[in-house]
Amino acid sequence: MLQTIEVTKTSQKKTKPNHSELGFGKFFTDHMFTMDYSTDKGWHSPRITPYAPLTLEPSSMVFHYGQAVFEGLKAYRTSDNRVQLFRPLKNVKRMNLSNERLSMPEIPEDLAMEALKNLIEIDKDWIPTEEGCSLYIRPFIIATDAFLGVRPSSTYKFMIILSPVGAYYNSGEQLQPVSIYVENEYVRAVRGGVGIAKTAGNYAGSLRAQTEAEKLGFDQVLWLDAIEKKYVEEVGSMNIFFKIDGKVYTPELSGSILDGITRTSVIELLEHWNIPVEQKRISVEEIFEAYERGELEEIFGTGTAAVISPVGKLKWGERELTVGNGKPGQLSLDVYNTITGIQTGSVEDELNWTLKID
Repeated sequence: MLQTIEVTKTSQKKTKPNHSELGFGKFFTDHMFTMDYSTDKGWHSPRITPYAPLTLEPSSMVFHYGQAVFEGLKAYRTSDNRVQLFRPLKNVKRMNLSNERLSMPEIPEDLAMEALKNLIEIDKDWIPTEEGCSLYIRPFIIATDAFLGVRPSSTYKFMIILSPVGAYYNSGEQLQPVSIYVENEYVRAVRGGVGIAKTAGNYAGSLRAQTEAEKLGFDQVLWLDAIEKKYVEEVGSMNIFFKIDGKVYTPELSGSILDGITRTSVIELLEHWNIPVEQKRISVEEIFEAYERGELEEIFGTGTAAVISPVGKLKWGERELTVGNGKPGQLSLDVYNTITGIQTGSVEDELNWTLKID
């Protein structure tokens, strides 16, 4: 039986920022969702309350042993003023896979979806209406036992917060290609580790390499496999695709790569269009060989924030390549326009990816 979500609305609504101020992750809506877990009660006390700071013990296990998982998705305002989500159940299912890997309790899918819909319904007036803008949704779970010892926590909090975000690309711009530095020293994840989970520590471990790449003038880091340091895995917060001689390739899910929702959607869309796409181990050497043969047509990343992020430059050691004269390829544009069109309701959702809130 679905638990009743208690709702307490704020008596003092915040002033909403202008869309030109939004950026990413800087502002938060009036309300948040919280639910608690204990081993004797399971998940209980689901509630929507005014957005407010948390009170946690300094000894809370999340601070010391890193039991924390999260997700990221968006709500969109359509041209006919409706609100819809893009494949939200996939995010809930992926969160439960992350929970399993980190010995955290599974969230009831129906309750998580109900919480998500209710919270967005209450704060839907925070969804920006300007082109490219959306409402970013951050569900997360943290361990809350006040205990200093290495074991799974017996108590947790599941929360959802909302943040209006601006357009990833400036109004009127086409997709802006990024430059990528292939990381040879540090590694992101290894098979059997936590690379398949969307957990906080994965991102903390990537910051040093990202910072050093930025010092060299590059936007993102391309991670290689941790054992041989030759096979492509993923780019920062994105999965990666290569179009070579008419066929699209993306690294297979080997146990150290996050199963991106946008990644899956791109694969399904390409298959729907009868464009050949293959998931396989692909080495960075193969990419450069394809470039030297004149067969490397496009590289693009996929993720929630940008949807599609074309790659204009790739540097590996002393070798460097430029794709498509540094401009986005036609396939990147087609995929971007289709997926963002489905998300905002301007393109027919032939694959039944969206969930309407109202």
